[in-house]
Amino acid sequence: MDDEVPAGWELSDGKLRRQWQFADFSQAWAFMSRVALLAERLDHHPDWSNSWGTVVIELVSHDRGGVTGRDRRMALAINELQ
Repeated sequence: MDDEVPAGWELSDGKLRRQWQFADFSQAWAFMSRVALLAERLDHHPDWSNSWGTVVIELVSHDRGGVTGRDRRMALAINELQ
């Protein structure tokens, strides 16, 4: 598990990365709000961006210099939000 890429995610430039498409900005923002609450609860905060209905999330443990089990657990938890 520690070196697996969670479903829907890719390993890109040393980070776990995933992109979502939503119907509009409001739906994208609502998803980001759910991720923000999760990030606070897990004390692990993503690098992310959104443009209109597109949300991009990247996960990396900056203090560890790469992707760790913590990032994978966060990715799996984000997957559960959908």
